[in-house]
Amino acid sequence: MYPPDWSRNKMVKSPVRAAGVPHPYWPRDLSIPGYVANDRSMHEILSFLFSVSGLFLLSTWVLTGRKWARDGRGQEFGVARRLAICWFAVCGFIHGVVEGWFSLYYDVIPSDQSFLSQLWKEYSRGDSRYVIADNFTVCMETVTAWFWGPLSLWTVFAFLANKPCRFVLQLMVSLGQLYGAVLYFYTEHRDGYSHSQMGHPLYFWFYFVFMNILWIIIPLVLILDAWRHLQQAQTHTDLAQKEKTN
Repeated sequence: MYPPDWSRNKMVKSPVRAAGVPHPYWPRDLSIPGYVANDRSMHEILSFLFSVSGLFLLSTWVLTGRKWARDGRGQEFGVARRLAICWFAVCGFIHGVVEGWFSLYYDVIPSDQSFLSQLWKEYSRGDSRYVIADNFTVCMETVTAWFWGPLSLWTVFAFLANKPCRFVLQLMVSLGQLYGAVLYFYTEHRDGYSHSQMGHPLYFWFYFVFMNILWIIIPLVLILDAWRHLQQAQTHTDLAQKEKTN
């Protein structure tokens, strides 16, 4: 038995057969030829995702606390800056590995039983566009994986090495993440949220909403932070040039 349709208050007694293959995705008449159900549990998949993400976060937190890690003024990184660098490290993993897998194997994920394919099949219960290789998701995730993934790791390095480009990279990556997340939600809104079980506490609110809205809230904060630092740098440059010419 599948969970109730939270938006229509009726029970779904059995999976709909689409192209002769039963599946748990929405809309219920979605055709997914060759679909093979996961043989790993939801808990196993989520434990892997959050454990590895936590490992990246913890490792980066330790690195940013080392004696050699200093900001542009030669001082230790503050808590907010350390958390920002940790965020980019986690983004490097998620964009480069998890989303990178989707960008390469989106066409075989429904029938594939590799761990990351099963992760995407599990996530697709919150957004079935991924299990049908929707054109928007393929394009968006490919850009995210091959641009924002490597650039996220470069941003981590730039802050740890105190490179002049660090806030430019922060601004670029955060703008790209924000733009992709806005399009992600907006395209599904125009589709009437038809690819998820509307209102379901896990699949809709946690998978679809919470796990993606982070890429709106945090990039917005980081964009404002980068804006402030770049503005200060330009103001300092302008004043120096003015004094030089006078």
